[in-house]
Amino acid sequence: MKLFTGLKQIREFERRQLPFLKSVVDFDIVIEIGYAEEQGQALTLKLLFLLNIGSRTTVRRKLAELIEHGVVTRRKHANDHRASVLTISASSVKLLGRYCGTLTSVSACHFK
Repeated sequence: MKLFTGLKQIREFERRQLPFLKSVVDFDIVIEIGYAEEQGQALTLKLLFLLNIGSRTTVRRKLAELIEHGVVTRRKHANDHRASVLTISASSVKLLGRYCGTLTSVSACHFK
């Protein structure tokens, strides 16, 4: 088993391909938004705050950075025009799919 070889490959992919995910909070925000989408649920900013990922200030700041980088998109809620629904951009979903493929590949080779 080459544990650290596999971990190094994973980290290199993250640094090269996912530079916008700088912290655990960034990962958590993206995962929660993507999970809500997969479940067919609309995730609003209020619901994101209720997940207690971090302080409201931190989540708001990290979310703004993810929106600026084009990872997360914000659109008006269909039923409540005061609220915005958060989604993951199509290009980011594709990139995160490649990340999962890398994790699977490295896991199969190094973590037996």
